[in-house]
Amino acid sequence: MPYEPDDYLSRHFQTSAIDINQKVDDLAELAVPPGSPNRQLYREMLMSVIRMAQADRNRWDAKIMLQTLTEMESAFSLLEKFKRRRKVSVFGSARTPVGHPLYHLARDLGSELSRLDLMVITGAGDGIMAAAHAGAGADNSLGFNISLPFEQGANPTVQASGNLLTFHFFFLRKLFFVKEADAVVLCPGGFGTLDEALEVLTLIQTGKSPLIPIVLLDHPEGNYWDSALDFLRQGLADNHYILHSDLHLMRLVHSGAEAAQEISRFYRNFHSSRWLQGLFVIRMNHPLNEGALLTLHKEFSDLSREGGFRQQPYCETETDEPELCHLIRLAFHFNGRDHGRLRELVDFINLPQNWAQNS
Repeated sequence: MPYEPDDYLSRHFQTSAIDINQKVDDLAELAVPPGSPNRQLYREMLMSVIRMAQADRNRWDAKIMLQTLTEMESAFSLLEKFKRRRKVSVFGSARTPVGHPLYHLARDLGSELSRLDLMVITGAGDGIMAAAHAGAGADNSLGFNISLPFEQGANPTVQASGNLLTFHFFFLRKLFFVKEADAVVLCPGGFGTLDEALEVLTLIQTGKSPLIPIVLLDHPEGNYWDSALDFLRQGLADNHYILHSDLHLMRLVHSGAEAAQEISRFYRNFHSSRWLQGLFVIRMNHPLNEGALLTLHKEFSDLSREGGFRQQPYCETETDEPELCHLIRLAFHFNGRDHGRLRELVDFINLPQNWAQNS
């Protein structure tokens, strides 16, 4: 929805000797490539900055705006060249020492992910982050560093890659950790790791972020995630603060190979999802057979508000991603609430026995 200026600023624009709107239109004409569908969006961005300049309320607010826009533009620029590669955000303690079982586990994870041609995103620091990047190698590593007065510096692997962004604000860094991730792997860690775990769970549970695999990784003798899951079951689910089905959003594994397999299995048939004109659309690599569709109608009817499930080809309204036009779609009126159950549906459509024979 376009921003509506308050009366004061609107009057200021109208009574000024300078036609602000025309100046912004002229600037957009000069800056935006001809035919760009984003022209109106850029115009609104410019108007937002102008409104802030007109109000001129607070220097700190202006610095936040400047830093935010600068960091976002820099991040978009770097990440553009990797936009068609699947990526996995890996979290864990920067204080995990070399030689610790978790360090070896994270290094194995990075190696397994690189074998699947998956890029590894970390906070670029030491410990789990350095181990995952070392396993993945420079060509498969992305680092989202954070400016801190202590502890945090880019590890050698991601420094060598050049694929490194440094953020001033945690909220921007967290935005890109989630925005760029096709999967998340969480190793044991401190406040930051738990913050990221709850952040991504909240975003997926509320539908603010697309469904992706969330993998909890610990060594076989560890109880870090076992204890956390016990708390989530007893403290949250049993008290009805979350749905019991929300726990299906996470999977606990005990090796890098298991974690990579869990991610690979998630994308065996599921490709991606989106909302389209009131329908929730799952893009699939293989169409489902008639028996699978009947099972969906029977076993997952709670997910559809009305009309059940239907398979459909590429829709002409999806012109923004023509490279995905060959994928079959599973469309339904999702209730928008039960994302843990949605994960169960994705597991179902990923079973090869549910695919059409000639797919």
